[in-house]
Amino acid sequence: MDLEKQPAPQSPAPEGCLTVAIRIPVRIVVLVLVVPVRMVWDALVVVGRFLRDSVLRPLWRALVVWPLTALWRYVVVPLAKAVGWLVKVLVVVPLVWLYRYVLTPVGHGIAWVARGIGAGAEWLYARVLTPIGHGIVWLLKGAGAVLAWIFTPVGHAIAWCARGIAWLAGTIAEGVGVALYWIARILLVLPAVALWRWVLAPVGRVLAVIGREVWDALGHAWRIAGHISLAVGRFLGTLFRWIFVEPVRWVYRTVLTPVGHVIRDVVLRPVAEAARSVGRITRAALASARESVREARADFRRMLFGEPRQREAVARREPSAADTRTLGSSTTALTKD
Repeated sequence: MDLEKQPAPQSPAPEGCLTVAIRIPVRIVVLVLVVPVRMVWDALVVVGRFLRDSVLRPLWRALVVWPLTALWRYVVVPLAKAVGWLVKVLVVVPLVWLYRYVLTPVGHGIAWVARGIGAGAEWLYARVLTPIGHGIVWLLKGAGAVLAWIFTPVGHAIAWCARGIAWLAGTIAEGVGVALYWIARILLVLPAVALWRWVLAPVGRVLAVIGREVWDALGHAWRIAGHISLAVGRFLGTLFRWIFVEPVRWVYRTVLTPVGHVIRDVVLRPVAEAARSVGRITRAALASARESVREARADFRRMLFGEPRQREAVARREPSAADTRTLGSSTTALTKD
């Protein structure tokens, strides 16, 4: 058993008669006005999705994405590589050489000179400027003590006068502020409070009830209109399918497919076979004609220039297949038996 009691669910606040009287007429009027808007909106959404998927997206790819991809791949990237190579050769390498062989030695020399100047300045500060500064500070301290002894009574008198003037100004300002506060309270605040309490607050509560009911009615009507639009869309889709799609499918399946098979078996296949036979015969005839032309050209060349000379046999340095070298035999003069 739990030691702590669970809080009881809060019951909805009771609604007044004004809310109940406004709700039903407002919902009826809003439903009548919202249903056509929701149906037009759903139709526009369907058309927009179709245009986006079938027209705009392929058009965007064809006109923008593919040209930009080709431009990047075949123009920008090679050009960037070429520019990078030129920058490296013409700028980076000379700058590295300049830094390494010119600026670095010059910088070392300047640093050596600066160290010498710093040492001299440090000696000048420690041996010359510091004693002079100490003397000037001692003189200023003495002059400050004399001036403070002279001007202290005068400063006290001026401060006492300033405090009196400040107290008088504060008293006057406080009195003026109190008077302005009561004037503003009587002339502005009290009328504004009465206007808010007795006029604006009741009117605002009535307008809030009306606005809340109108907003709830709009949401309720939009949801109901969505269901109505969905039912109408399904009805129109079914009607379109039975009036157009199913007859076309039946004609394609029952009429066009058998006719296409008959045309393919009776007309197209024999025509294709005949075309292949004609192609084979034509290729054979062309091959025979090329062979005849080749033989005629060879006979004409023999008739004009005679038989071509036979090449003389050249002694082969390598042994024949029957007399190949082995590990136990040799063809040199020193090792031949």
